Amino acid sequence: MESLSLSASGSITKLSSFAVLLVVVFLCSSFTSTEAYDALDPTGNITIKWDVISWTPDGYVATVTMYNFQQYRHIQAPGWTLGWTWAKKEVIWSMMGGQTTEQGDCSRFKGNVPHCCKKDPTVVDLLPGTPYNQQIANCCKGGVLNSWVQDPSNAASSFQVSVGAAGTTNKTVKLPKNFTLKAPGPGYSCGPAKIVRPSKYLTADKRRVTQALMTWNVTCTYSQFLAQKTPTCCVSLSSFYNDTIVNCPTCTCGCQNNITEPGSCVNPDSPYLASAVSGPGKSSNAPLVQCTSHMCPIRVHWHVKLNYKDYWRVKITITNFNYRMNYTQWNLVVQHPNFDNLTQLFSFQYKSLTPYAGLNDTAMLWGVKFYNDFLSQAGPYGNVQSELLFRKDQSTFTFEKGWAFPRRIYFNGDNCVMPPPDAYPWLPNAGSRPLSSLLHSAFTILSSLVFLLAFA
Repeated sequence: MESLSLSASGSITKLSSFAVLLVVVFLCSSFTSTEAYDALDPTGNITIKWDVISWTPDGYVATVTMYNFQQYRHIQAPGWTLGWTWAKKEVIWSMMGGQTTEQGDCSRFKGNVPHCCKKDPTVVDLLPGTPYNQQIANCCKGGVLNSWVQDPSNAASSFQVSVGAAGTTNKTVKLPKNFTLKAPGPGYSCGPAKIVRPSKYLTADKRRVTQALMTWNVTCTYSQFLAQKTPTCCVSLSSFYNDTIVNCPTCTCGCQNNITEPGSCVNPDSPYLASAVSGPGKSSNAPLVQCTSHMCPIRVHWHVKLNYKDYWRVKITITNFNYRMNYTQWNLVVQHPNFDNLTQLFSFQYKSLTPYAGLNDTAMLWGVKFYNDFLSQAGPYGNVQSELLFRKDQSTFTFEKGWAFPRRIYFNGDNCVMPPPDAYPWLPNAGSRPLSSLLHSAFTILSSLVFLLAFA
């Protein structure tokens, strides 16, 4: 093998192929991707559609609608925030179904003062109970936008905006740019506005079709890497054939650090629990989690419960460790090859997801309305559970090598951290553990011997 050498002039002559490989592996492992792509929902996105419905003397009136085309990812309270930058010196004269968070400097206007004069306005949804004369269809839900599969009737949100100091024809209108969508924090990346075929509407009597004067779309996609630096959920495993309970990996979502970050977690029996929950950070929805080894707000436990001749049963438990968050309309996405033979489901709703044709190994689960669709904050009621009954496919079914455990689990659209495969509960008669475990054990023993010999 060639080695790295430096000449007297300091020039590098040759680098071994092995060293190059190490450098490439290091660079790849330390690079954090922010590409917004979800393998289980490859076409999922939020589409923002602007429909110009009328012209005004100095601009136009547009209906802006956000469609959540994601199968399982939704926006929960405190809701979405939409922003953009005007291309010229446009202002917002009035709004219905929404409002900007700031008015901006409108001092140049005499008489009628615009609703917003900012170059980069930020819009939020109105709250439920808004007076009817300020509402339009699909508005006033507090910014909550449910997923397309779970609740399609509430997967859209709209507001109307009257824009001034703008173009008054299709040729003179300049599209807004630099769109941002927060839900309520970061995570979504929005592309540029693109002019599309004008939207068409069916009148109430269904006898006439009208269309928008001009339409443009903006597409926003989600990336978990952009949303948060650390995971938000983890998975633990157990089975009837092994007494081992495989907990979430240690420090999955963070580590307990009461020295530099006091109050980062709280014990359930702490006398200060009530004051900590209602203390600073409550209004900003900053998580306050129960002190655990994994420090995750959400844990999903998969327990292989029973084995029958032609069937096998699994129990799923979702536990909320966050004292400041209630999850409404929660959902779970699970990937396992036996979902093509799911026979019965207890107390959960179910829909098969087929992100790729001919592959039915992914299921979306969520609670029954008014029964368990609400996951309460951490505490005695902070969990939901159900059982799944699978029919065995004798050509593929086995309890060996961790086959009975899920390949991937999402909670509310975020990928949960799984335990390492070599830690899965194994059959008692398993002759050997995976090679990685054997190597790890051998390395540990060898290290101990070297340590003892060094100090002998």
